[in-house]
Amino acid sequence: MQKKIVIFTGGRLGHWAMSCLAGASYIIGADSGALFLVRNGVTPDLSIGDFDSVTPAELEVIKSSSKQILTCDDFDKDYTDTELAFLKAAELNPSEIIIAGALGTRFDHSLANVHLLVQAAAAGINAAIADEYNEIRLVTDELAVSKGKYPTLSLLPLSEKVTGINLTGFRYPLHNAALEMGQSLGISNVVEAETGHISISGGKLLVIQSRD
Repeated sequence: MQKKIVIFTGGRLGHWAMSCLAGASYIIGADSGALFLVRNGVTPDLSIGDFDSVTPAELEVIKSSSKQILTCDDFDKDYTDTELAFLKAAELNPSEIIIAGALGTRFDHSLANVHLLVQAAAAGINAAIADEYNEIRLVTDELAVSKGKYPTLSLLPLSEKVTGINLTGFRYPLHNAALEMGQSLGISNVVEAETGHISISGGKLLVIQSRD
């Protein structure tokens, strides 16, 4: 059975994020992401975090509007609110996890959230980070991508080196290519077929679909 879990967390969120909820079987709000959900008429299955980004009154709204709530002491936790939400999602053995609001003004948090895709891949979970302009996935073997609403696709290594890269259905195809950290060779490709196919033989490859 397919189980799609959607996490709303405390980065940039807007009306665009509501489309991420399509087909969701379980919804998690992390910190102020939970407030965004309830303010938009969505009942989180779980709200989680230290809630240091909301007021006491807003926290009461979250508590009264969530099916379950887990609060964590902000001085005594080893994980960000987003990672806590991700770990709870992973416990439910989902087929897919989508994280909205994972990118924002704090680059350290944004990068840490991108690194959660490594945990997802290790657990065999299809996962993506989505915002208004980007969708980010991690490839450790192969991935099919469609044009969709993102005309541009870029590849960046998340390991020291990615080997055996093959691209078909792209404006700039690759065959058995390699990318190393620090190279920009994989930036700004275009999917020209209905579906583009990406495969690698080694390493971890970020696939970033974008629109301006």
